Amino acid sequence: MSKVLSQQYFSRPTVQVARSLIGKYLVRSIDGRAVAGKIIEVEAYVGPRDKACHASKGRTRRTDVMFGSSGMAYVYLIYGMYHCLNVVTEREEFPAAVLIRAIEIDGVLIDGPGRLCRALHIDRRLNRIDLTTRESLWFEDRGGRILRRQVAAFPRVGVDYAGVWATKPWRFRLQPDVNTRPRKPRE
Repeated sequence: MSKVLSQQYFSRPTVQVARSLIGKYLVRSIDGRAVAGKIIEVEAYVGPRDKACHASKGRTRRTDVMFGSSGMAYVYLIYGMYHCLNVVTEREEFPAAVLIRAIEIDGVLIDGPGRLCRALHIDRRLNRIDLTTRESLWFEDRGGRILRRQVAAFPRVGVDYAGVWATKPWRFRLQPDVNTRPRKPRE
């Protein structure tokens, strides 16, 4: 049975939330039909000191949502053409969020935050929606268990300008399960 992730779930430390989202599901209601993707890759952005975080330059119209309640959608446009989906984490007035980078739908990997948003029809109209209700976009725990060894940590992508903050291993990706790889026959 699936369970919608609560505001309390997202109120925890950002890096912890990011890692724990691997294997959960992002669900989008499109024309009355729920389309669900297993979360494969995410990145954590942790507050105003994190130079890779949009809020490191202060509160703006764009980043205002990050200072609000956990579990809210932060959707923005990059390069004038790609939308990116983040979920706000931690406590109010501490701007932090997790970027959803890749999902798998029916065995097909949708890799990249822009492609993911395009596939699920996510754009800025969904900015600031509550992701903890089962409305147009939400996260679910469907009970699958992801082992710690199945989640690898890497530096974040595209944030070289952030200096030492770019090297933080705050990008998490589901690794193929070694037990499901085809084995070589014995000779």
